[in-house]
Amino acid sequence: MPRVLITGMSGAGKSTLLEELNRRGRTTVDTDYDSWTLPNGLWDATRLTDLLAREDDVVVSGTAENQGLFYNRFDHVVLLSAPLEVLLERLSNRTNNPYGSTLEQQDEVRAYLADVEPLLRRGASLELDGRRPVADLADEIEALR
Repeated sequence: MPRVLITGMSGAGKSTLLEELNRRGRTTVDTDYDSWTLPNGLWDATRLTDLLAREDDVVVSGTAENQGLFYNRFDHVVLLSAPLEVLLERLSNRTNNPYGSTLEQQDEVRAYLADVEPLLRRGASLELDGRRPVADLADEIEALR
């Protein structure tokens, strides 16, 4: 399996998809955890550079302002997307991450969907519908060469 970046809005299903790929034995990194993202919201460039230099078979998940700097180090950049209503419902019901539970954060998601997702779409080599069953999404990621 090649190096794959899975990106998208909060609530699109990135972490769930990454968990499934990890369960299947894939090397995965969720940049929302374990200090991959710095306090300023940017990915830790040194740490991510080191990871991509040593791993030929890895799936990284997350969204950050500086992610475009790393696109050329991935074989595939996959945008996982879902409609606003789905994102907001998932965010209000999830228990593994508190982001999206407040009205202010939900307003941020609305703004990001309008302003940021089009940028992510332009940089993506593939877009997948985050409403699909996670097993199907994982199958599609694993089929990438």
